[in-house]
Amino acid sequence: MTDSVVGSIVSMWRYPVKSMLGEELNATEVMERGLMGDRTYALVDAETGAIISAKLPRKWGVLFECRAALDSPTQVKITLPDGSIVLGDASDVDEILSKAFGRKVTLSAVAPETPSIEMYTPDIEGIPDADAETNAAIRPNTFFDAATVHLLTTATLNQFQSLKPTSRFETRRFRPNFVISPANGATGFVENDWVGQTLAIGDEVRLSINEPCPRCVMTTMPQAELPSDVDILRTVVKHNQGHVGIYASVVQGGTIRRGDRVAIL
Repeated sequence: MTDSVVGSIVSMWRYPVKSMLGEELNATEVMERGLMGDRTYALVDAETGAIISAKLPRKWGVLFECRAALDSPTQVKITLPDGSIVLGDASDVDEILSKAFGRKVTLSAVAPETPSIEMYTPDIEGIPDADAETNAAIRPNTFFDAATVHLLTTATLNQFQSLKPTSRFETRRFRPNFVISPANGATGFVENDWVGQTLAIGDEVRLSINEPCPRCVMTTMPQAELPSDVDILRTVVKHNQGHVGIYASVVQGGTIRRGDRVAIL
């Protein structure tokens, strides 16, 4: 399979609570529903019953000031904006989270059959519903917006950076599960050409590449020292039809480790 190798895994990420910052991994188990522990939890607006997403920044932007990690396969640890930590099984977890968010919320591991989220689309030419707040359906019975795995290449990040040097096209803006360094110095939007293909990662995992990944307002939001920057999304729309990375579904699960090769079958 030497000729089919297209790159190697340089970083891996999971996001145990929807829309919160996540954690970098050295190895992970991949199952039918994606990475173990990825988007296992979400916050729910106790008043409306809606799933909370940072896609509506004016209301839920504080999500990007929180970080979630797994202490164990069944225990989530949330670091709040003030640096305090709360565990998902704490008896007062909802009270603590509600205080941090300024309105009543609950931490849930049970997704509705037909989930939806509120979202805002920036005022950018070429985007549907520009400068509007809308409701969007997400993947049934999960907290995923669409597919369960998101991949991105360093070539794509570098291409965008060269197109808009004054912005910071960093991995964390795009919240991928896997970042791939392309083989043979490939440049440009490399992964666009993988749509419709099956990728083999390491010895076990097989992913079916479904479609390019459309981007939203979350790519423009500040996190830590990264500034708010609408030019991130404006550049993505102008040069790659609003896409960054690709969506995939799991054909065969297994273990993935940093450094594993990625090949097209």
